[in-house]
Amino acid sequence: MNKALIVILAAVTLDAIGIGLIFPILPRLLEDVTHQGDVTTLIGIMLALYSAMQFLFSPVLGVLSDRYGRRPVLLVSLAGAAIDYLVMAFAPELWLLVLGRAIAGITSANMAVATAYITDISAEEERAKRFGYFHAMFGIGFIIGPVLGGLLGDIWVRAPFLVAAGLNAVNFALALFVLPESRKGDSTARFDFKTLNPFRPLGWALGFASLMPLMAIFVIMNFVGTMYGTIWALFGQDMFQWNGLMIGLSLGAFGLFHAGAQALLTGPAAARLGEKWALVVGMACELTALVILGFATQGWILFALAPLFALGGIGMPALQSLTTQQVDADNQGKLQGVLASLVSLSAVFGPLFFATVYFALKPTWPGLIWIVGGAVYLLALPLLLGIRKARAATVTPGG
Repeated sequence: MNKALIVILAAVTLDAIGIGLIFPILPRLLEDVTHQGDVTTLIGIMLALYSAMQFLFSPVLGVLSDRYGRRPVLLVSLAGAAIDYLVMAFAPELWLLVLGRAIAGITSANMAVATAYITDISAEEERAKRFGYFHAMFGIGFIIGPVLGGLLGDIWVRAPFLVAAGLNAVNFALALFVLPESRKGDSTARFDFKTLNPFRPLGWALGFASLMPLMAIFVIMNFVGTMYGTIWALFGQDMFQWNGLMIGLSLGAFGLFHAGAQALLTGPAAARLGEKWALVVGMACELTALVILGFATQGWILFALAPLFALGGIGMPALQSLTTQQVDADNQGKLQGVLASLVSLSAVFGPLFFATVYFALKPTWPGLIWIVGGAVYLLALPLLLGIRKARAATVTPGG
């Protein structure tokens, strides 16, 4: 791996740790600020607001990075995140915390810029492997973040915000002093306020016939992916009477296997099978694991399924690589912004859907929720037939 890739992956890991730090202490912090015992509604609002800001601003940051370069957009977003977390660490009022989470959602949209950067510095045949590294590092950071946040929160409920600010400051320094520019921007380009319209890039992407099935699959996979964070802990408690430690261990095993497969197996699978068949194999493995999990009656089965679920992890990097082949180099930031926006959209509606369905199924068959997830996955099968290898790089729809 070259220096630029190592630096961007380190930045992604630090960013994921910073995001994950906040989740364990958010309920206690809201209770402390509002002096209320039940803050469930507030948590839901803040999580939805965070995802909504990502949805709106990921395409904007992607387009800006195409026009003005990746580094300037990364630097501004990282500096903004560091200041935002610092303000939130000492926020005395609820409205400041809500505003802070909105700004955090905007700055975290820089993941679209990071994936565009990886596309810039990677040959087409290397992209699946490197997207695998990206997802693995983000996953590892998201495992470390909540654990560290929980430990720090026991010392002082606002300490995780200070550490998150520090991590973003380190990220800013890496981008400023070590990270080279991967795409030279046009400093003479006139700023157009239409650039700030988040729906313009979405309309642009829909103009590519070859992108349509890929984006639909992307939405389906991310929509199903929200099921794990929404249902896993509830399912462990309801079916196996697991305590917090067992839930944490099972999620840790899930995350570590998943990250390992994405980092180590995506590249060989894509090289041997091609991105399309690596995607098919990944989806087949995850679908199989979901069906088995639906009939699980013993807790150890969830641990035994971790490697099979992990093999499903090679599908997303392969899919992301396929999408990059459909547009030219001048629009990779815009494309990654659209994809990141679709991830955020799934994060808004996925948990609502699966939580509602699980609540209805729990009295009779809790495991059926995993079968439902598999059924949603099956919607992607006819779309796989629409995937075309031919590139659309020479066609640039207006927008």
